[in-house]
Amino acid sequence: VKYEAHELPPEKLGAVEAAQHMGVPPEQVFKTIVVTREKKKPLLTVIPGPRVVDLKKLAAFLNEKKVFLPTEREAESLTGLQAGGISPLALINKGFQVVIDSVAQSHEKIYISGGQRGLDIQLPVADLVKLTNAKFGDVSRGEN
Repeated sequence: VKYEAHELPPEKLGAVEAAQHMGVPPEQVFKTIVVTREKKKPLLTVIPGPRVVDLKKLAAFLNEKKVFLPTEREAESLTGLQAGGISPLALINKGFQVVIDSVAQSHEKIYISGGQRGLDIQLPVADLVKLTNAKFGDVSRGEN
């Protein structure tokens, strides 16, 4: 897989701040949000930095009644990774289902966390899907 690693300041940055540091459009920098569901393993949603997970759309996509956003501390405990560094790449083969927002399909490459704070990886969307066995879904909305 061809990728580019980008070092960022080690403090927790949001995806939009990371985009500013790298000088790239914020909608190309994706963040990984942990989502929990009843009686099943949590999943990872990968959405554009300026957007938020739409829990109703996500639940419908998964055929679940409800899905939930854990606290930052719970997300860290569920993944073993620090918030700001949670990445589907660092959690391959750990049993997490990955859903990438379908807007990613409009980009050849996107940026995602490399699994630790201060590291973003740019890689082709198709390779991310292959590596993580992800599915595309309309699962985010603007922050308004």
